[in-house]
This record gives sequence, C-alpha cells and structure tokens, in this order.
Amino acid sequence: MSKPVIVGLVDDHVLLRKGLASLLVDNGYPLVIQADNGKQFIDKLSGDEIPNIVLLDINMPVMDGYATAIWLKEHYPQMKILALSMYDDEHSIIRMLRNGAGGYILKDCEPAELKIAIEAILQKGYYHNELVSSKLIHTMQNADNGSARNGYPELSTKEVKFLQLICSEMTYKEISAVMKLSPRTIDGYRDALFEKLGIKSRVGLVMFAIRNHLINV
Repeated sequence: MSKPVIVGLVDDHVLLRKGLASLLVDNGYPLVIQADNGKQFIDKLSGDEIPNIVLLDINMPVMDGYATAIWLKEHYPQMKILALSMYDDEHSIIRMLRNGAGGYILKDCEPAELKIAIEAILQKGYYHNELVSSKLIHTMQNADNGSARNGYPELSTKEVKFLQLICSEMTYKEISAVMKLSPRTIDGYRDALFEKLGIKSRVGLVMFAIRNHLINV
C-alpha cells in the first residue's frame, strides 16, 4: 500500500487556510501540515513528516513565500511547490517560478483546478494554466544552471537587448524609447520572438532569458 500524500499549507489567513485544509481532506489528502508563515512551516519539518507538496502563499509575515521557496529548493529539493496567491501580476509569477515553484494558481480558483494542479505537480513536476504555459515551467524545471545558450534559433543583437529590457518593470512604450525604436517596431520584436521561440507571453520571454543566461539573476 502506497504512502498517503502529505500536503503542506502555508498561509497567514487562518479562516482561508482551515477551509483549504478541509477541502484537501475531502479530496483525498488526509495529512495536511498547516503553518502561518514560512518560518513556522520550516520549524514543523521533521522526520517522516515531510510534505510531498506545499501550497505556498506569497504575502506573509516573518518569512514570505519568496524566501520560503528559495529555502525549500535548497534544503528539500524533492518537495514540490505550488504557489497559491491573490496576485496575478507578472512580477509575482516570475519571481515565484524563479524561486522554485512548479505552478502558480489564484486563491479564487475552482476546487477542481486546485486538485488538478496538485496532481499535475506531483506527477510531472509542473502545472500550467492560463497564467503560466507548460513550456515555460518545463524549461525552468529542467534548466542546467551551468549550460550555455543553445537549442534555439539565433537571435539578433537587438532581439537580445529587447529580451533583457522586458525583464525589467518597463512598459513596452518605455522600452521603445530606450531602444530608440517605434512602439510598432517593438511590438514586432515581441511577436517575432513569440513565433521564433514558441512562447506566448511576456512571462515566458522573461523566463527564457533567465534560463539561457541572457540576464543576471
């Protein structure tokens, strides 16, 4: 008989966390380790009570989701991480994926999506939805940190510069000013890279740049 899946649930909103815990139990995950923040969760890790997957909020006191994900990636690389947040902005998504999350879903998602996300990460190591493409997650999870850029079409100097700039918080209009090109030309670079690299979003382009060492992180 296989061991039951242990789920970690880290969120400082007590009512929401307890409601999620009950939902997890109802969906076949009877062992749930709850914590108010990353530090409390880390303190609870001991012996055989190591979660297979942790549902990790981002904005928490003492130790937030970003810092917790980095710590877990270093000390418990076998533990899967699913970011569970109210934030749907690119910055939060990119940062959590960079820090080790295998998926990112919103707290107002349907219960069915939560279960699908957990099972996908447990089985494949990543989960994709409208926020994050499977190609993006898969590339990040299988990155060889010591590898050089390879395996993709050759990029021009301006395309590389564009990729570096979109990793900032600048808008496309601001990028066009920096590169001294028209907004239409910048849109053309973006669309051409989407096509060339098989990527569908700015988040995906940022993660491509990180994966292939086009920027320092």
